[in-house]
Amino acid sequence: MEMLVCENIASEIEIPPEGILSKPLLRDEHLKVVLFGFSPGQELSEHTAAVPAIMHILDGEGDVTLGGQTYAVKSGAWFYMPSHTPHSVRAISPLKMVLYLLA
Repeated sequence: MEMLVCENIASEIEIPPEGILSKPLLRDEHLKVVLFGFSPGQELSEHTAAVPAIMHILDGEGDVTLGGQTYAVKSGAWFYMPSHTPHSVRAISPLKMVLYLLA
């Protein structure tokens, strides 16, 4: 894979007028990076990932439920999740998030 540089990763994703926008940024045999933009009130319902993952809130405010515990989050929040950890995300304000799926 070639080198990838993002001088401001949050600028790589837009907030849709309604709904959730996801944008794959990188994928190789070790890592998948997906950017998400949530309009206010939008939610990714509880789900799991088959691989360990890192969730990083880039901008906005919301709630993240991770393993049954809910956290009020804002820009800069960061979570590591072992594989198969139940989690969900709800945007209170326009929210930008990056998800790193580790292989």
